[in-house]
Order: sequence, then C-alpha cells, then structure tokens
Amino acid sequence: MDGTLIDSEPYWITAETELAHQFGVPWTHDDGLSLVGNPLTVSGKVLQDRGVDLEIDQIVEHLLGRVTAQVREHVPWQADARALLEQVVAAGIPCALVTMSYTRLANALVAHAPDAFAVVVTGDRVSKGKPDPEAFLTAAAELGVDIADCVALEDSPAGVASAYSSGAHTIGVRRLTPIEGRPGLSRVRSLEHMTVPLLREIAGGRRIDELGAST
Repeated sequence: MDGTLIDSEPYWITAETELAHQFGVPWTHDDGLSLVGNPLTVSGKVLQDRGVDLEIDQIVEHLLGRVTAQVREHVPWQADARALLEQVVAAGIPCALVTMSYTRLANALVAHAPDAFAVVVTGDRVSKGKPDPEAFLTAAAELGVDIADCVALEDSPAGVASAYSSGAHTIGVRRLTPIEGRPGLSRVRSLEHMTVPLLREIAGGRRIDELGAST
C-alpha cells in the first residue's frame, strides 16, 4: 500500500519528523527513508532508541493517527498503480492488499476503492512483519490460491524480500528506495506500461528487469 499504491511515504516521514522534533530528536528525510516498508513497531523502536520518550505502542498510535487522518482527507494515489489496479479488477482477477500499516489506515484507503480488494492483510494481523513472508502467505491462503500463482508488487526492500521469499512472482517498483536484483525478480521503473497480459506472462515465469538486463 504505502509507496506502491499510494504516495503516503511523505505523510509518514512528516509524522515521524514532527514527533521526533517534539522531543528534541534530530530526524532527517534519510532517517525516514530508512524506515520505509518496516513494521510500525520496528519504526517505533527506532524512534524510541533515538530519544522519543514514549512507549513503542504510543509512538505507533501517534504516527498511525496522523497518517490515517491525512489519507482520509486526501488519498495520494500513485497514478500508475491505480490505473493497473483498475485494469486487474475489471479483468476479474482477485486482489489482496498486503501492508504493514494497521487496519485503521488500510480501511481509510479501502473506503475509496471498496470493490478492489477481496482480502486485506495488515501489520496488526500478522505475528511477523515484512520482510518475513507471513503476510503474503496469509493473503494467498485467504484468497484460496497457491502463492506460486500470485504476482506481488512491492516498492520497498522489506516488502520485496517478503513477497519474494513467500514464493510469489514478485515485481519490485522503483519508488523512493533502490531495489536490489535477485534471481527471478522483476524490477520496473514504474507501473505505467504494466498491463494485465504482461502480469499473466510474469505469473507464467517471464522476468522483466528495467533496472538491469531484460530477460
């Protein structure tokens, strides 16, 4: 969700920066980028270790509340991802939203796309967050499909690692953070030219690498 489907990372980084500054803790844009894709409890621990004098659950609650309010006011869609999602839904392909954000925030997005997702797996529903594969395996199980028949789209190192290790055909989308190459991993600069037929080819084993050699 965050980064891949909606451009919410600036919301998160702003919320982190505001909270850090409340406690006199220096916090930079690069600090925010280092947390992209992590479970919220991990981000909370980093902020706590840096000097934010709150319990981790209080930090998570603050960040989540701030970002959820902004998403409810304005969903910052990634235009390429939204267009692809509309194509996939129109083709009758069941979709799952797999995010380390919590249910409250995911619901704020789903309210703006109520027919898009058959399954929603959030960070507060799994015992192990990304980069562990649990969230993607849970999504496949709830869709009633084999993970090996799924295509996963991710933009963060933790998200790509989670999807890749789950056994899904994984597409890494270059947004804010670099995507390291892996055997069989597809990497694209954007989803602008991604189509349902191309997704079907990737599900069948085709690999595309716009950040390196295409095969």
